[in-house]
Amino acid sequence: MTFEHPAEKNEDGRVGPFERLAELASNFTSSAAFFAVCVALVVNVVVVHALHLSQSWQHLAGDAVASVALLLLALLKNSERRAEHAIQRKLDAIAAALLEQHSGKPGTAHEDLEKAIGIEERQ
Repeated sequence: MTFEHPAEKNEDGRVGPFERLAELASNFTSSAAFFAVCVALVVNVVVVHALHLSQSWQHLAGDAVASVALLLLALLKNSERRAEHAIQRKLDAIAAALLEQHSGKPGTAHEDLEKAIGIEERQ
């Protein structure tokens, strides 16, 4: 097992199962449905405490909230790293294109910049 940057693992453009799962989970966690699930978890904790249920119920409710928080932390970090890598690729492409333009020597930096920032030819 290697500890590489998540965005650097698949340089050939393929997306692995974890990346697909992280993307789907990221989309779900930013939805109204997930917000409703979180509100239900919090209401559950409040109800368990208000009804003075046993310690085991209180621990179960607290553990559910903690588990969701831990999963969200992992998803947030994965999303942050992928976004960071994408920004760095774009900045590198901009810098290379500027250096190429300044030197006056033609090269592939402009094409790389178009790919990095998603410029498409519109006809």
